[in-house]
Formats: sequence, structure tokens, C-alpha cells
Amino acid sequence: MPAFPRLAAYHALIAHARQTHLLSSAAAVLSWDQETGMPRGGGEHRSQQLSLLATLVHERTTDPRIADWIASCEADSELVASQEHSASLHGFRRDYDRATKLPAALVAELAQHESRAQQVWADARAASDFTRFRPVLERMVELQQARADCLRSASISRWDALAELSEPGMNAAELRSMFATLRPRLVTLRHNLDLEGRRPDDSFVKLEFDEGSQEQCVRAVVAAMGFDFERGRLDRSAHPFCTGSFGDVRLTTRFARDNVLDALGSTMHEGGHGLYEQGLDAAHMGTPLGEAVSLGIHESQSRLWENHVGRSRAFWQWARPVLRQHLGVSVDPFDSDSLFLASNVVQPSLIRVEADELTYDLHVMVRFELEQLLLEGDLAVRDLPTAWNQRYLEYLGVVVPDDRRGCLQDVHWSCGLFGYFPTYTLGNLYAAQFAAAARRSLPDLDSQMARGAFSALREWLRANVHVHGRRFQPEELCRRATGAPLSPEPFLSYLEAKLRAVYGCG
Repeated sequence: MPAFPRLAAYHALIAHARQTHLLSSAAAVLSWDQETGMPRGGGEHRSQQLSLLATLVHERTTDPRIADWIASCEADSELVASQEHSASLHGFRRDYDRATKLPAALVAELAQHESRAQQVWADARAASDFTRFRPVLERMVELQQARADCLRSASISRWDALAELSEPGMNAAELRSMFATLRPRLVTLRHNLDLEGRRPDDSFVKLEFDEGSQEQCVRAVVAAMGFDFERGRLDRSAHPFCTGSFGDVRLTTRFARDNVLDALGSTMHEGGHGLYEQGLDAAHMGTPLGEAVSLGIHESQSRLWENHVGRSRAFWQWARPVLRQHLGVSVDPFDSDSLFLASNVVQPSLIRVEADELTYDLHVMVRFELEQLLLEGDLAVRDLPTAWNQRYLEYLGVVVPDDRRGCLQDVHWSCGLFGYFPTYTLGNLYAAQFAAAARRSLPDLDSQMARGAFSALREWLRANVHVHGRRFQPEELCRRATGAPLSPEPFLSYLEAKLRAVYGCG
């Protein structure tokens, strides 16, 4: 490292950040345990633990010495001229300015309420009873409103202030424009498939398989993707997620006897997140260069593996024998092509995480619209189920039969994740551009995947996305990796070409 005059301040900043990261990562493990192994009676104690850790982390992230260290570093023109140091300082400055806007008491209450809310949500979802969740969601909305009001300026909305935490540079106006481009093309494509196409046979999806056999199968697939089980693990939870980083990455998934493709897709999705975390540069642990740049980019990695790999013809040429090995003779009537076709059936559904690629973003639009209304006080929490059900009927043409398959299906709002859902759509768009760029660099990618050789794709993603951390903003990272700014066109072109082929439309 160059001998800059003020490197002492920079080293102090890095050392402080790494210790803060250790506290944050301890909280992440406790949160993972809450969803996977904590006894039911431990909920209140766990919420207090997480609240205390959040308070300690906040104290460290708002330490006045950070301002002095950053100012000292920023005053050194030679240090700022270094791309690596400048990127780190930009990230530290952004994080410090944001953290110091939030009162410690609000941070502590948010952490405690999130822990409690997740437990109440799980019980309410199991009972399909929104009334159980309503009081904690009402308080969550109030806390998120207070959080947004602390973070925002007068010129931006509450939703935009919270969205900035997930996706720097993104706002509701740009997303509305993007959805205005996506929705008519998606609706038209679905109409054309219904009118001109032949629906593939999806009888495989309806077969029942033992959950233990499914778990062995999805573990084999994620291992083939390159997820390092020496530095990570896979468990079960009510809602699949990924947490942790570097040497301790935790994935969860879920199983249903009659939907093995859901388990496979969910696990590959979380595996994509896990590969990103394992692909970050450990030398920068605790610093902006050792963190994912945005949740939209993070989602691009999960959606790329779930869809561009897991729903490809080449993947199924390799995966069919893997399924046969773990799931048994019930797989025998189905060849790789029929499994590929079954994995790409378009069918409007109730559940976002089970949605096909064509209708998936319509699920996101519903959540995007509703949480803006909640944050601005234009929709009362008590009216959320009705508003949700109305939009599902309008956007997807499906009738919501109960709360479990309606507004209780996602864990996100119980976790305080407002302004988050559009990152799934951004992830779809980024994933399509990354996948197209990877194919240009790896012209034999399909033949590799048909052999179960995923290392070249993984390493392309690692070199072009993972190792950069927050060195570049999402838009710049996309431009560097793909040669173009983010656009809906690669996603729409990919989807139209694949689904028209699947349905035999020309």
C-alpha cells in the first residue's frame, strides 16, 4: 500500500470498520438462528439481544472519530487519487452521513421490533390470519415512516429515502417508467403464448417426492454451482434467505412434497446470493470494498443462477441424471427436454417465489405500489389484504383465497425491508445483461453447463461483479461488465425468444 501522509487515519478507519463488521456479523448469525433453530420460547430474549447489538453497531458507526478520520483522508489529494482508497472513502462517507441521521433509540427499537415481528409473522402466516400480524405491522410502518423522515430531504418521498438504502441512485419515478415499459411487453407476450402457443406438459411438477430426497438433490446442485460448504451451510426456514459473508455464508430453503421445482429454484436462487458473498474480496472485509454494491446487483446473481442457468435447456441435460439419482424412478418418464419445458411453463400464480419468469415482475409491481401507499399514509394497514387481493385480480387474474397466500406470503415487511421489492425486478434486468455478456465471453457456455461445468460462469461473475464490492455504483458496474447501461431490452428479448420457443410460437 502506498505511503500516503495520512494513512494512519485511513488504517484507523479500516480497523474500526472491521470490528464493527464483526458485531454486525454476530447479529446476522443470531437472526439466522432465529429462523432456523431457536426454541419458540427464546423470542423475547433474542429480540433484546438483537436490539443491544444494533445499538452497539450504531454507536460504532456514528463514532465522531469517523468524521475526523474521513476528513483527514479526504484532505490528502494523493490518497484520493487512488481509485481503491477513493472508493472506500466514498462508501465510508455515505454510510457515516446516513447513520448519523438516525437516533440511537430508533435504531434499537427497530431491531427489537423486527425480531418480534418476524416471529409474529411466522405464526400469523401458519394460521393464515392477518389480524395476528396487523398490530406489529402497524407499528413497523410507523417506525419505517420515522426512519424515512430522518433520512430524507424535503424533496424526496419516504419510499425513495428507504429505497436508497437498498439500491443507490434508484427512485420511484424511474421505477414507474421502467415498469411502464415492462408491463405491456409482458402482458402482450403472455397473450401471444395463450393465443398461438402450445402449453408444455408440466405433469412432472405435480409429482410428490420425499423432502429428504429433495434436500439431497438441491445440495448436489448448489455444490455443482460452486457454493463452498466448507464456508457455508444450507438449512430450512419458512421463507428462503441468505445471510453472512466470506467464511460463514448461511443459506436456507424450503420444501413441499408436491413441488420439487420450487425447492430447486429457491435453493439455486439463494445459492446465487451465497456465491456473491463468497466471491467478495476477503482482504477488504468490513470495508465498502468488501460489501455488495446493492441489493439489485445481489438479486441479479440469484436470478441469473435460478433462471438463466436453472431454467435453461443445457442445465437440464446435466440435471436430469442428478434428479434421477436422488429422486428415484419417478423421474424415468421425463427426459431432459421435457423437464426444461416444464420448468418454463407460464401460469399466473399467487406466490411470488413460485412465479414463472414472465409474471414474476407483476408480483413485484403490486408490492411496490402498496408499500408507497402505506408509507405515505394513503393506505391503512387494516385495509392491506383488500388492496392486495384487488391488485392480484387486476394484474395477474387470480383470486386470493386466504391471507397465507396473500399479503402474508413474504417475510420482508416483518424484517423492516421497505423500498426493497423492486430490487427483484432490477435483478432480473441486470441478470439478463450479465448473462448475455458472459455468453459473449464464453461462447461454449451451453456445452459447459450441459456437462455440469459451471466454474467458467462462476469465475466470470466473480471477476466482473463480485470482487469489486462497492468500488463502482450499480450503473457503472453494469456498464463495465456488459458495455451498456441498464436496460429492460436484454431481459425482454431473452424472455420473448425463450418462451416463444418453449411454446412453439414461430
